[in-house]
Amino acid sequence: MRVMSDMRGKSVLVTGAARRLGRSMALAFAQAGADVAITYRTSERDARDTLAALKSKGVRALAIRADVRSESEMADAVDQVVGGFGGLDVLVNNAAVYETVQFEDITLEQWDRMFDTNTRGPFLATRVAAPALRKRKGRVINIGSLGGIRPWSTHAHYCASKAALVMLTQAMAKALAPEIAVNCVAPGMICTGDISNDEFATKIAAKTPMKRAGSPEDVNEAVLFLASSTHFITGQVFAVDGGLGLE
Repeated sequence: MRVMSDMRGKSVLVTGAARRLGRSMALAFAQAGADVAITYRTSERDARDTLAALKSKGVRALAIRADVRSESEMADAVDQVVGGFGGLDVLVNNAAVYETVQFEDITLEQWDRMFDTNTRGPFLATRVAAPALRKRKGRVINIGSLGGIRPWSTHAHYCASKAALVMLTQAMAKALAPEIAVNCVAPGMICTGDISNDEFATKIAAKTPMKRAGSPEDVNEAVLFLASSTHFITGQVFAVDGGLGLE
């Protein structure tokens, strides 16, 4: 794993990071020297594995069961991070849900579930973390999606929730300045394995100007950049999509 940032002495909380992209981001922070806490809701076994992997990097680590849709659970999670690490420098709002549903088949329950996790979750997590982040001139990094910038016909509720997250990022950047910088990383097609047998992923990669799907490392580098670069960058949406959004 290529590490371009030095995060030693920093404390990071990544929500929904027991598996997949969240786990990759958490490990990248640990590789860069940060103490890392993750939240999880149901993936307890994966969370234990991720916790062990984080500790193997020689940093302090926590795995906290917390639902990002619950203000009290997220407040408790932040308290555990501040108590365990002595403060909080970076909040990464990664926890999200995703599904493919034809527009006319989207139920109200599906719509509400999407917004509860993808938009309400980052709002709640940031609000309860703000006092701790202010003390360290911290950063908030929201994990959005190309779907929040470009419409996908079979993901209307997902796209709408991620578009709302883009506006929330910009509103929070103004509301929490000058102490806290708030930005959004919007991945495009990101694959964690071999796409040679995935017809859809291969088709999307062919349409991408960079002629490949993205990797977790591509996203990690953008997140680490925003976590460690000048505090003057705020309210921005960084598309990590190989140019797919230009098509």
